[in-house]
Amino acid sequence: MPSAERAKIDAAAEKVLATTGVPSATLAVVEHGEIVYTHAYGDARLSPKLAATPAMRYSVGSISKQFTAAAILLLEQQGKLSIDDPVSKYLPDLTQAKDVTIRMLLSHTSGYQDYWPEDYLMPPMREAVTAQHILDVWGKKPLDFEPGTKWQYSNTNFVIAGRIVEMVSGEELMPFLQEHIFKPLDMEAVWNSDAKKLGDTDAEGYIRYALGPLRPAPKEGKGWMFAAGELAMPAYDLSQWNISMMNRSLLEKKSYDEMAASVKLKDGTDSHYGLGIFVRQYDGHVLWEHSGEVSGFTAENLVFPDDKIAIAVLTNQDAASAGSGIARAVADLVLDTAAGKTPSSAELTQAKQIFAGLQQGKIDRSLFTDNCNAYFGDQALEDFKNSLGPLGEPSSFTQGSESLRGGMTFHSFAVKFDSRPQTLRVTTYTMPDGKLEQYLVEPVE
Repeated sequence: MPSAERAKIDAAAEKVLATTGVPSATLAVVEHGEIVYTHAYGDARLSPKLAATPAMRYSVGSISKQFTAAAILLLEQQGKLSIDDPVSKYLPDLTQAKDVTIRMLLSHTSGYQDYWPEDYLMPPMREAVTAQHILDVWGKKPLDFEPGTKWQYSNTNFVIAGRIVEMVSGEELMPFLQEHIFKPLDMEAVWNSDAKKLGDTDAEGYIRYALGPLRPAPKEGKGWMFAAGELAMPAYDLSQWNISMMNRSLLEKKSYDEMAASVKLKDGTDSHYGLGIFVRQYDGHVLWEHSGEVSGFTAENLVFPDDKIAIAVLTNQDAASAGSGIARAVADLVLDTAAGKTPSSAELTQAKQIFAGLQQGKIDRSLFTDNCNAYFGDQALEDFKNSLGPLGEPSSFTQGSESLRGGMTFHSFAVKFDSRPQTLRVTTYTMPDGKLEQYLVEPVE
C-alpha cells in the first residue's frame, strides 16, 4: 500500500478516536486478496499506559457468529446434518422446535427471544452460566413471532446453534473451531474470551458513563458469550478469515453460497442477512458485514468479495461507534469513494436540488410520497429554511452509502459548509417507483 494511502487511513482513524474518545483501535486492510496494512492507534491499557499494537487481541463480539455458522456448514458438508433440519431433531424441548430450522437460527428468523439485547452488562450476567441455562430460560419462552415471518437479531439463536455443533460433532465448540477453521487458516492468536479474560499483553476493555471518564469494563461471567460472541483475536487473524471468505478457500462452494445468500422471509421480503453475516450494498459494492460488541469492546468487519477488499477494525470501548466510523472511512478511501470526490449520479443531483430548495423553504411535492409530504408540513419547511438557509451554498455535497431496507433504497450524503465546522448528513429512502419516502438532515461528528 502506498505511503500516501496509509497516511490517509491513519489520519481518518486518529480523527475518529479523537472525536469519540475511544482509547484505542487496531485495524487490518486487505486489498487484492492480501493483507496490505495493519496498524494500531492509542492506548490499549490506561493504567499503566500500554500503547496498542497490531499483535494485540481484542474481543470481536458478534463477529464470532459467522464462525459458528461456518461450523454448522462444515458439519453439513460432512453429511452429519442439514441446515434445513428442524431444531427438534437435536433439542426437542425448545419452543416450537419442530417449526424452527437451523437455517432460521443462523439467519435470525426463528423467533427465539434475544437474551442480551442491551448495550451494557446486567448484574446477572456477571455470574457464570451454562448454555443449557440460556436455552432453558430463553429457548423455552413463547416465540416473538412465527418462525420465518420476521427478522429479529437474537443471540439466543447462536447459543442453540453452538449446542447443535457440539451434539453433532461430539466436540466442544472451541476445539472444533480450532481444528477445522483457525488452524487451517493460520489464525494462531484466537482466544476464547468466554472462558478466560484476555491477558496483560492484550487490550483491556473500557466503559464510559455518558461523557464521564473511561473506566475498566466489567467482565461477563463464563458462559454468556458461548457461540454468539466468545472470540478475541488480532485484526490480522480476522483478516485471514476474511481472505478465506473472499477466496472461498476453506469451505465448499455450496457452503459459501448458503452463507452469503440473503434469506427471504415467508412473504418474500429480503432480510438482508445470510448465515451469520449481513448481506448489503455499499455505494454499489457487494458487502458482507458484521459488527460486534461485548463488555468493553466493539468491532466492525467489512468484506467486499467482488473487490477482494476487507477492513477489520477492533476497539476497546463498548457502546461506541468508533469501530464502525473508522471502518467506513477506510472503506471510502480504499474503494476510491473518499469524501471530496463527487460521484455523478441521478440520486446525488436530486439530493442537491432538494437541499437547495429546502434552504428556501420550498419543495417539489411531486418527488415525494404522501408520508414524506406530510412530514414536510409548514412548520418543518420553515425550520428547514431558517436553519439551512443562512449556511449558504455547500462547499461540498458528496454521496455515501447505499443499501436496501424495507423494500426501498437507502442513500446517505455528506454536506459541508465553509461557515460550519460540523458536517451535515442527508439520508433518503427511495421507493421502487422513484418517489422519496424520506429526506432527513442531521448533524454528524
